[in-house]
Amino acid sequence: MAPLNYVKCSLLVLFLVNLVHFGLASRIRKLDEYIFPTQENPLVYHNGEVLQGKIPVSIVWYGTFTPTQKYILTNFIESLTHDENQQQQPCPSVSQWFDKINQFYLSQLEKNGPTTHVHLDNKQIVDENYSKGKYLKEDQISQLAALAERKKGEIAIVFTAEDVAVEGFCINRCALHKSDPNTGALLIWVGNAATQCPGHCSWPFHQPIYGPMCPPLTAPNGDIGIDGMVINLAHMVAGTITNPSGNGFYQGTVEVPLEASTACPGVYANGHFPGYAGNLPTDSSGASYNANGANGQKYLIPAIFDPSTCSCTTMV
Repeated sequence: MAPLNYVKCSLLVLFLVNLVHFGLASRIRKLDEYIFPTQENPLVYHNGEVLQGKIPVSIVWYGTFTPTQKYILTNFIESLTHDENQQQQPCPSVSQWFDKINQFYLSQLEKNGPTTHVHLDNKQIVDENYSKGKYLKEDQISQLAALAERKKGEIAIVFTAEDVAVEGFCINRCALHKSDPNTGALLIWVGNAATQCPGHCSWPFHQPIYGPMCPPLTAPNGDIGIDGMVINLAHMVAGTITNPSGNGFYQGTVEVPLEASTACPGVYANGHFPGYAGNLPTDSSGASYNANGANGQKYLIPAIFDPSTCSCTTMV
């Protein structure tokens, strides 16, 4: 049974805490226009592009990250698709989570292409000297991504450190994904919210900034900023694969879409309800997780929306 103090957390808390996690847009939806997919208002395919086949990923590290922080994030990316050279991930696994994207979305296309695999290439760019300063506008994020020299259908991920402020960060978003209109290359940006807005972008590992103070969960890798980045990265990966150019799978408007994972805000396990992430397993240290990654790492990752049942599917 869920603790009483969780039960007291209101629907408003969940919306205010999680709403900023999930948009590509430069504004927040008003609460009365935040409509979840239903049978009458479904998340559907809009006959545009999706990503299929082998998708190379490069990383741009902007600001200071410790070796451990880099390892947690790169290991998560490498865990998305199981490599034959990797040791089998225990169930439930990050690769099983990624398989749901293929199962629920890509395999349903009339012209079903090759299974999608994400692989991290050797191209990683490090900018620890803050060459563009410690406040970045969105076009500067795009400039950083361009350093990776990605081609059409390839992904550049820009990670910004906890002392870097980004336009819109903590106000109406924690991450974004978009495509370059000139090259077709794809950008994902995720910021570290540990010192700026952990109550927004690292929930449920930090108390929310609005409403009743629900007890936070212990982060599986002991770093609320980085573990929060994993959650937001997972949302953006799912959106990039299924809606890379804004005309793939989504519900709502092009400007403020609900996508494969952002359609399930705050949902991490069975038994979830507003303000309560769900009945999650814990490890020996008491940290909460719902997926095993490569090399024994554990992660908390969001649910995937299943359009066929109009419901959120969790790992546990």
